[in-house]
Amino acid sequence: MNWLFGRPEERRPSDPIVQPPTPEEDSPAALAALRFQANRFVNASAGQLPGAAVVAARRITDVIDTVLFTTRDRDLDIHARVSINGILRDYLPTTLKTYLALDPAVRDRPRPTGLTPTAALTEQLDFLLSSASEVLAAVQHDDANALVAQGNFLRTKFGQSELDL
Repeated sequence: MNWLFGRPEERRPSDPIVQPPTPEEDSPAALAALRFQANRFVNASAGQLPGAAVVAARRITDVIDTVLFTTRDRDLDIHARVSINGILRDYLPTTLKTYLALDPAVRDRPRPTGLTPTAALTEQLDFLLSSASEVLAAVQHDDANALVAQGNFLRTKFGQSELDL
């Protein structure tokens, strides 16, 4: 109830200190740095990953790089930021690290689902690539819509009015 009356809350030593996220965590520059780190991780792990997985992971980061490059002169849509942030901070590294944590002897043994861990890795990377491609398509669609909106504005602002005689 201290927050209700404006009093500072007391913190117990066992309470974790939670820092609010900084607004810059998903800026295009921060996302570009994450993309760079992801590429370094993929490259460093290339000897332990299947070749197709390395190619797929790099395609994912290349698509994200294209999104970041095409939006460098303007703000990136919040949905694109959240998606890219999730892919680079969590989904891609978790997928790769989970595979790398497996004993190499079991990577090509079928699991109860019928897939081998290697096939599951490829499938998961395909999902991530599809997601990154959807973000790129959405950003490009938004760019086209922005251009049409600008054209409509200019037509209205500077075009001849129907009321002109």
